[in-house]
Amino acid sequence: MSDHTSDLLKLALEAGAAILDIYAKPFEVHEKTDGSPVTLADAAAEAIIMDRLTKLFPEIPVVAEEAVSAGDLPSVADTYFLVDPLDGTKEFLKKNGEFTVNIALVVAGVPVFGIVYAPALGDIYWGGSREERNPLQSDKAGAFYARVEEGKLGDPERISVRTPDAGGLTVLASRSHLSEETARLIDRLNVAETVSVGSSLKLCWIAAGKADLYPRLAPTMQWDIAAGHAIVSAACGAVVSAVTRQDLSYAIPENAVMSDLLNDHFLVLGDASERTSVLTALEE
Repeated sequence: MSDHTSDLLKLALEAGAAILDIYAKPFEVHEKTDGSPVTLADAAAEAIIMDRLTKLFPEIPVVAEEAVSAGDLPSVADTYFLVDPLDGTKEFLKKNGEFTVNIALVVAGVPVFGIVYAPALGDIYWGGSREERNPLQSDKAGAFYARVEEGKLGDPERISVRTPDAGGLTVLASRSHLSEETARLIDRLNVAETVSVGSSLKLCWIAAGKADLYPRLAPTMQWDIAAGHAIVSAACGAVVSAVTRQDLSYAIPENAVMSDLLNDHFLVLGDASERTSVLTALEE
């Protein structure tokens, strides 16, 4: 892997270690202005990621959840990092391990590289494109998974999306944020199994061929899914806007405010051939 990829994986592991240190002890929970929970783990992980990214890539601005929530949304141009230091805080509070560190690089509205690390589970996923506009590109473009044992990265294995079984789709649903609209869409599809899982692991499971579809017809922020989107794309899947019917875009306008970082409702598809049938069901 490239030096840049190696450096980013190391900082994700470091942020994950800081989260686990707090996870193992009693901790306080605070409420942000939007009513969502936040802990010291969010702040500790974000501080590490911001510090390392600023040193590694001083020319690339970083848009990070806790900083933006505090009113610090930097001006960005074509290229920027998107960071969610602890995605799935509700899962963190439930102690079920289904929370992640998300780091993405976005260029011209497209996530071209992403890392998703689930420190409590010991699972890390990453992926990127081999496009000229991706400054992190390497000869090993694609999507990858590795185990993390005692803070050390295991041997990477390449992952890819799968073709759905003829008996029906395996659909992933949010463990903590399943909307009625999403549930109705699932009911209209040929579904063999519905599995609930937290955080951006859902996108990674699509990328790894563990499931076929993740519909999200409820609010999310760019930092929630950009890293997973990059991994899905690198694994030959797609993340499609339920509004435009095109690939989901991540553009931040000039003089943006936090609400400008809300995503469209979206569909994560492993097999492109399912795109038409799922979009048709969405319109019913």
